[in-house]
Amino acid sequence: MALSCALGANAETRLRGDVTGNNEVDISDVTALIEYILTGDASSLNLSGADCTLNGEIDISDVTGLIDYVLQGQWPDEPSVTPGEYVDLGLPSGTLWATRNVGANAPEDGGYHYRWDETVPVENYDENYADFWPAYDYKSYGLVYDLIELLPGDDAAYVNWGPSWRMPSVEQIQELCENCSLRFLELNGVNGTFITGPNGHTMFLPAAGVYYGVFLSGGGMYCAYWSRSLDVSDQTYAYSTRFVDDYDSDEFDEFDYWTDSRTLGKSVRPVRVP
Repeated sequence: MALSCALGANAETRLRGDVTGNNEVDISDVTALIEYILTGDASSLNLSGADCTLNGEIDISDVTGLIDYVLQGQWPDEPSVTPGEYVDLGLPSGTLWATRNVGANAPEDGGYHYRWDETVPVENYDENYADFWPAYDYKSYGLVYDLIELLPGDDAAYVNWGPSWRMPSVEQIQELCENCSLRFLELNGVNGTFITGPNGHTMFLPAAGVYYGVFLSGGGMYCAYWSRSLDVSDQTYAYSTRFVDDYDSDEFDEFDYWTDSRTLGKSVRPVRVP
């Protein structure tokens, strides 16, 4: 028997496998799921976590997947992160993407947030930033010298990781979007984007959100990563990723690259070209 499962943005939680609704996944969820399949009684269950196979139905295959997860700690369809300092995704340009963010110790660690042309994190991202663009000449980016890409000395990847690394260009982000498959899933309990390249290798971008002043917005929902490319049509803006999920599925509500104010605090994922 397969039971239809309509899950939307108002679902109580999207923690996969959490059938009992206690924000944990263990053997009690297996017992509850089996009982639900046998009786159809969902009065005390959290059905938003019961569709373990993510196919829109609840049946015995969800029980099998849930048992595997409880025993092994990983869903059968969940990609594995390619280990190492960087991953070759098989992109046409040969670009190699780092496996973690600047300031992070693991792929799922969000690391530090940076304003576009700064190399150290700050406490308040609204303070002391050229008083918000007098004459557009802060650090020479804008109308005075017409620079359209970060110089190495203003690049958080280059300064913190060394000369082999840079923040990606908007073209490298575009290449990622056009050549890779993306899914919004968890890695060790952290929401983020699994990106799988043409050669099957995978990396993970944690959804570390965006800092507006002293406030973090979209933690667990926004994968916002700076590029090194300036928006020439409005030089107070620069390009970044926009991978957004509103928790109702593993599909993206917004998935592209766009421009945003250079004053915002965003994550940095370095790249290198062999």
